[in-house]
Amino acid sequence: MDDVATYLDNIEHPTRNADAKRLDAIFRSVTGFDPWLSPNGKMVGYGKYHYTYDSGHSGTALATGFAPAKSNLTIYIMPGYLKMDDPLSRLGKHKKGKSCLYINKLADIDEDVLAEIIRLGLNDLATRWTVEAT
Repeated sequence: MDDVATYLDNIEHPTRNADAKRLDAIFRSVTGFDPWLSPNGKMVGYGKYHYTYDSGHSGTALATGFAPAKSNLTIYIMPGYLKMDDPLSRLGKHKKGKSCLYINKLADIDEDVLAEIIRLGLNDLATRWTVEAT
């Protein structure tokens, strides 16, 4: 957790720094998990899950989290945004990928809706895999 605090403290851009720290608070509140820094040092994760696909490929991944990249804030919702048309329509300005939500800054979105999306994502993930604290 100290690594996460140091990582967040070292984000140079003031808005990105403040947004990352606010995201940390939101994720902690929603998940109840302490954060951990990914091995690449660029993603902050909350919880984890172990998976094995039908192909035999297996691994461990973050249950949810974010990355405060220079160009945007990336929110990770695993395994994706299934059945989230309603909350996504209420979120505010964003773009989405398969399991990533891209936000320019928190001022562009409704934080309560983001918390709802994080919770829905964790609930959805838990129907497929066991989610545990790190």
